[in-house]
Amino acid sequence: MSQHTLYDDVWERHRVRTLPSGQDQLFVGLHLVHEVTSPQAFGMLEERGLEVARPDLTHATADHIVPTDDRSRPYGDDAAESMMSELERNVGDSAIAFDHPDTGRQGIVHVVGPEQGLTQPGMTVVCGDSHTATHGAFGALAFGIGTSQIRDVLATQTIAMEKKRVRRIEVTGELDEGVTAKDVILTIIRELGTDGGVGYVYEYGGPVVEAMDMEGRMTVCNMSIEGGARAGYVNPDETTDAWLRETDAFRDDPERFEELREYWESIRSGPDAEYDDVVTIDGSAIEPAVTWGTTPGQSVGVTDPVPDPDSLPEGQRDVARRAQAHTGVTPGESMQGYPVDVAFLGSCTNARLADLRDAARVVRGRAVHGDVRALVVPGSQRVAANAEAEGLDDVFRDAGFEWRAPGCSMCLGMNDDQLVGDEVCASSSNRNFVGRQGSKEGRTLLMSPRMVAAAAVTGEVTDVRELSLVGTDTDDPAEVTR
Repeated sequence: MSQHTLYDDVWERHRVRTLPSGQDQLFVGLHLVHEVTSPQAFGMLEERGLEVARPDLTHATADHIVPTDDRSRPYGDDAAESMMSELERNVGDSAIAFDHPDTGRQGIVHVVGPEQGLTQPGMTVVCGDSHTATHGAFGALAFGIGTSQIRDVLATQTIAMEKKRVRRIEVTGELDEGVTAKDVILTIIRELGTDGGVGYVYEYGGPVVEAMDMEGRMTVCNMSIEGGARAGYVNPDETTDAWLRETDAFRDDPERFEELREYWESIRSGPDAEYDDVVTIDGSAIEPAVTWGTTPGQSVGVTDPVPDPDSLPEGQRDVARRAQAHTGVTPGESMQGYPVDVAFLGSCTNARLADLRDAARVVRGRAVHGDVRALVVPGSQRVAANAEAEGLDDVFRDAGFEWRAPGCSMCLGMNDDQLVGDEVCASSSNRNFVGRQGSKEGRTLLMSPRMVAAAAVTGEVTDVRELSLVGTDTDDPAEVTR
């Protein structure tokens, strides 16, 4: 088993005891809750007459079912209104901090935690959402959990878990222009498989990861679960420090920041770290990626051909045939030119300010194709406010995008933002499963925000490197408020 890695160190620091089952009982440093998976857990506590053990270490937001257009109450969807009302009651009764839509802080749970400085290196973070791995970008151990585990954490602030092996994924070289963190993680999943990480947590490193900003690292860690890993993380460094220093948690308390930074540095994987496996990925060979099938592992570089199922390992052939029948792609041809009907910029994977800036560089001065409906759903109200301060909302609106209120939106289609019939969606989200975006006939193509923007303005999958970009990430940015 691994030794002297961040995972080993943080795990041991949070281990309360080893249970008779062989699992470890871990103390939880931050519990994030939202409106979909928490009501049942709160109900279980009420049935047992239990109270929330550490409301001060619990934080709530609303994201999965909140409308992104008309937010007047009651919501038009009865189930959405019921879940929202339950969350409001539960957090009120338990004195849990809640980023309600009226606060200006509401947003996707994996966006609001990092932007407020709630997520910190060396923490254990849990949430009733599979993409909790996002928070590992800060050097935290972050796990998605089920309803019964949410109950346990609410009641005890601990969780029972089995320790996993650690795989180091080293991304070498430099990324070419137009290649982003989304392309990196889609390539990793393609090469290792959607079940390649089963039994592991992933430690991401190497020159490419070290050069990423925090938004890029969050994108990579976010999709660890799509590769079968239990979690993913990046060792904290100066980039991590720079992000956290400007958050609510530390902006007015530099002394506390400096004290904690010593701890953050101490939990990094050391030079004597031993891993259960090490994989090297050549970052300079990565192209802008696009999925051709119905799992995040079924992707290709935008200029590469869609694989012939017969060329794949035997266990993947039938799945590939079914996926290609669903999406209607042709083996041997590239995805370039594949027509799209919808362009979705959003989700916990790619709806941060840097993502919107990136897409706006493609969109600026262009118009959404006449056959495409396009929408931008910022990851949080703060992301939206900062983007609006920079005029990014006008860039998107002028091009023909809809500018929506924050939420999970079309990522999983739990509100009105859904595909219709067999529409094709160029999406910056994390899953392309059949029916994921609300229609069993709908087809989802995962790609980076830049690639989504390129598809929106051309009406088809387009190599974004063929389009000129307008402006840079540092062109007169407004002061970012996290």
